Amino acid sequence: MAQVQYYGTGRRKNSVARVFVVPGDGKITVNNRDIDEYFNLETLKLVVKQPLSETGTEGQYDVKVNVNGGGFTGQAGAIRHGIARALLEADPDFRKPLKEAGFLTRDARMKERKKYGLKSARRAPQFSKR
Repeated sequence: MAQVQYYGTGRRKNSVARVFVVPGDGKITVNNRDIDEYFNLETLKLVVKQPLSETGTEGQYDVKVNVNGGGFTGQAGAIRHGIARALLEADPDFRKPLKEAGFLTRDARMKERKKYGLKSARRAPQFSKR
């Protein structure tokens, strides 16, 4: 018998997370490693688990994630977005709590590009009168 599997793509900054949510006992695997092994900071683990705690489904689903690009914070945000989308696919009733918490909205903030004549996006060269 084929196992039921829900899919969600999450994005944040330069990170893209492909998230598969399967009924199980609450195990979260990121890039074939346990979440505790992948994320060192407790806050990032908390960010990843937010959609599950918001919908009250902790320990009901196993989460398998493939994530690449960006840094740890961006990856955690991308995984959160992907889990929220996958949970929405699993049960459409989760839409209201996930939307109110803001987990279904793609965070559009990106790094501003460097402009010519400047040292970075906004930093100007040091000014000297003489």
